[in-house]
Amino acid sequence: MDCGFPGRRRQTGRPEERKKSKHAGGHMCTICGVEGHGLAMKTAVLLVNLGTPDSPSTRDVRSYLRQFLNDPRVVDLPAPLRWALVNLIIVPFRAPKSAKIYQQLWTDQGSPILLHGQRVKSLLQQRLGEGYTVELAMRYKNPSIPDTLERLRKTNPERILVVPLFPQYASASTGSAMQAVMDVVRDWWVIPDIRLISQYWNHPTLIHAWLERGRQYDWRDYDHVLFSYHGLPERQVDKVYDQGLCRDRDCEHEITDENAYCYKATCYGTTRLLAQGLGIPEEKYTTCFQSRLDKKWLEPFADKLVEEHARQGAKKLLVFSPSFVADCLETTIEIGHEYQELFEEHGGEKVQLVESLNDHPAWIDTLEALVRDEDIQGG
Repeated sequence: MDCGFPGRRRQTGRPEERKKSKHAGGHMCTICGVEGHGLAMKTAVLLVNLGTPDSPSTRDVRSYLRQFLNDPRVVDLPAPLRWALVNLIIVPFRAPKSAKIYQQLWTDQGSPILLHGQRVKSLLQQRLGEGYTVELAMRYKNPSIPDTLERLRKTNPERILVVPLFPQYASASTGSAMQAVMDVVRDWWVIPDIRLISQYWNHPTLIHAWLERGRQYDWRDYDHVLFSYHGLPERQVDKVYDQGLCRDRDCEHEITDENAYCYKATCYGTTRLLAQGLGIPEEKYTTCFQSRLDKKWLEPFADKLVEEHARQGAKKLLVFSPSFVADCLETTIEIGHEYQELFEEHGGEKVQLVESLNDHPAWIDTLEALVRDEDIQGG
């Protein structure tokens, strides 16, 4: 409310004055131009990651998998087929095995992905200051999106900025998180300004953060470098296009208006930026995809490349995982343990995982920059 007049605030004064006022938690009346005259309302920042079981017990893992895999954006099959496949086949057989893997991952403090998220939330809150409220939610399980949004609603924020912690857009991750947020907010009587960041794979600060991580290792000491991204069924990237299929485009080599939201294209684009920043020649690195369920997922498959390089005499591999901003089961266990065993089995010696961004200061820089950018663009 500015002097009782509704509507979006009109920015007045010099840009540097507006930025100073906003970052200090102040409020400038857009009718009379007097700072501090109106009501100061906060911006809420909602960070959303994929999720984690509440514990590594079979019961909690089963509950997590059931919620996760019944999401129609994750398993994009007709509802009756999805229900039968997930609830009668996948979850009953997979839950006990997955529970044993989660037990390897779990720490005394709990789930790594949740612990990293909580630290990031705290650090970003310190960076942004009292004009902002930062919260963390998980798309699946806890802290849940409905419960977290309800806490934010009660603070009566001026705007809510939703930042899915997935740099490359995919319907199964970013799209699902956004839909879950909108499903809650649409029932509110008062709906504040809602902004959603769909992807930021090429944001300079994100690339810088990964380069900071990567420079801990000299790629020249390794036979090959893999940039491993979470896999997706080919049909899901095909759905990005109104006509034709992903393979009809040159997604491995260029980003265009048409493939700007193609997960495969943005993964390859991320790799190119990182390889250029680190000075890795094309013949020394490969983009690949992990965690597949069948042969109809994005290729090349990371595990097959690990095995292939070992068979060809490679002794050391360096592996980045740029679709994961926090170390989790797919990085620590799948790459760090399973790929290491696979590599040794076929004659290799060392698979070196480049740690994820976790709570690295450069990652907090990225998140702060995303929020500040939205402030400048949105007013």
